Amino acid sequence: MRTLKYAILGMLAQKPMTGYDLMQEFESTLNEFWSANHSQIYPELKKLTNEGSITYTMKQSEKGPDSKLYSITEAGEKDFLEWLNDDEDIIKTPKDPFRLRVFFSKSMKEEDRLDFFMDHRLKHRKRLKHLQKQLQKFTHIPTKDEDAFGDYLVLMSAIMREESTIEWIEKCIELLEA
Repeated sequence: MRTLKYAILGMLAQKPMTGYDLMQEFESTLNEFWSANHSQIYPELKKLTNEGSITYTMKQSEKGPDSKLYSITEAGEKDFLEWLNDDEDIIKTPKDPFRLRVFFSKSMKEEDRLDFFMDHRLKHRKRLKHLQKQLQKFTHIPTKDEDAFGDYLVLMSAIMREESTIEWIEKCIELLEA
């Protein structure tokens, strides 16, 4: 399955965007749970155009070359809604090098092991602080009918994930210090 295809279709279902606009969305909003770079986005836009899922018009620019303003087609919207409503199995737990190291951490020196956990607690605290800062972009809790509702729900999930991870790491540290 080309999940990137549906990420792009979903963004274009909200509003027309240029390739640059799409990249900005990946970097600012979707990056909390999905990533894509320039070398993935533009080929996917070409495929979607060839498939008839999206179309574009040329947008004049005062600063540089003209750019393509992409819009979702009726066929693209139908495909996107079918994907959105598809019932799929829960994905396998993603690979996590940190947890793999934790699993084998008995092989570490005791002081290195404690430092290892403290270092990761600090990293997750920084990540949590970043996510909480992202939450400030919402002047209110969006209602279920607002475009920002899904963004809010995913950000809330990311914050809860980091809080839970920090709590787990702190329990690990407590057990190591006992």
